[in-house]
Amino acid sequence: MTRFLPLILLFFAAACEPVVIPTGPAPSSRPTVAAPSDTGAINLRAQTAARQFVQVVETVEPVAESECRRAAPRANCDFLIVVDDRPGQAPNAFQTVDESGRPVLAFNLALIASVRNADELAFVMGHEASHHILAHLDRMRDNATVGAVIFSGIAAISGASAENVRSAEELGAALGARSYSKDFELEADRLGTVIAARAGFDPLRGAAFFARIPDPGNKFLGTHPPNAARMETVRRTVAAMR
Repeated sequence: MTRFLPLILLFFAAACEPVVIPTGPAPSSRPTVAAPSDTGAINLRAQTAARQFVQVVETVEPVAESECRRAAPRANCDFLIVVDDRPGQAPNAFQTVDESGRPVLAFNLALIASVRNADELAFVMGHEASHHILAHLDRMRDNATVGAVIFSGIAAISGASAENVRSAEELGAALGARSYSKDFELEADRLGTVIAARAGFDPLRGAAFFARIPDPGNKFLGTHPPNAARMETVRRTVAAMR
């Protein structure tokens, strides 16, 4: 079941951190007023982006729900699609759950406007749905719990103060949550490729947005893998499907 509404409150941490997609030069500090012709062009672009978003959601969501029911039959597969309409944000999409455990796929207006084609939007949507299907939020919480227990335990054994034990617990939780985040992103890229393709979109064309986002490289305890690794994952997945 698909619904559209403003995103007001998120109940759990999202599986993806914000993805910043450069869309042009930084705005001038001096406010400008759009000319009438500019206003018409802006309205046309907004209408086009809105229609594309609705069409992609209506096509991809049923495929993602079907894949969810197949791969995770015990999971809540009733995806809720929401639009975060708060102004001034960097392009971003992420997966979370509401207070009842229903999976939420959130997209802000900047991302909806920044994608260059429906294939890119479909790929992003498939990727975010895959985080839920693959239970990445639950796995991140489990990893955080293990990290917190180990770090706080070591601190306690070493005779640390209660304050230092709490600090160690927080550090362990943060490191634990990041331990497999790169693997989770590649897993979501892989399944997201399948979902986008089964919905009739071109995942290779869709994954081209990696060329427009900053490359995180292969940083120790980074949250996202290098862009080249993500593109290679998509290429291999597409080849395996043929």
